[in-house]
Amino acid sequence: MNTKKLLKFTFIALLLTVTLSCKKESTFTNFKYSDKPDALICEGLNNQLLKEAVYSFEADIFIYYKKNRPQNRLNQAYNLFIRNAAYDRVKFEEIVSPHTIEVFEALKNENDLWDANNPNSHLNYNGAFIKCISNSIKDQALKTTFNALLSTNSLSPKLFSAALSNKYMSLLKDKNLATYVALDLFYSKLFDVDLTKAKQETPEQKVDFNKIPK
Repeated sequence: MNTKKLLKFTFIALLLTVTLSCKKESTFTNFKYSDKPDALICEGLNNQLLKEAVYSFEADIFIYYKKNRPQNRLNQAYNLFIRNAAYDRVKFEEIVSPHTIEVFEALKNENDLWDANNPNSHLNYNGAFIKCISNSIKDQALKTTFNALLSTNSLSPKLFSAALSNKYMSLLKDKNLATYVALDLFYSKLFDVDLTKAKQETPEQKVDFNKIPK
């Protein structure tokens, strides 16, 4: 069995195990971004964990895309990440940090987030998370595109990243949308990544998430 098939089998087995077991409260406690502004507020979801997920993701892409661009800022990191996502060129194992992997392991236990039968993504497009996102995107053009793709069963990380490619600045002000990007374009992809090959250390890097360029 090749690595890709093995990862897919493991993902499906994990979902079945979680679905058949009783849902329990998340035991994740290693919150590094509790002092940051709220990212997502959706009824019935683990908003604290999702907040940790989006800020950890943003820190990872900021650090990764800054390596060869000393003046890089979060908006530029988003620009590069979105464009790479549209062409399936994201090097997840080089971007993801140990802390983000820890967050990902906790996200796996959120039953309603994932769907092994979704042909476009491991994210559950019929769950409460997507419903919340579909109602809360601030940019009206992106909201219309998102809901049109969703209603026709055409939503996918690749298609929506193409729509985002010229509107990535929206992600700085709309953390609901940023949380969707983190979940669908990044965390859902980690199910298919050999995380044993991911980098083992997190560089010390201060990220000013509230610094929005003019």
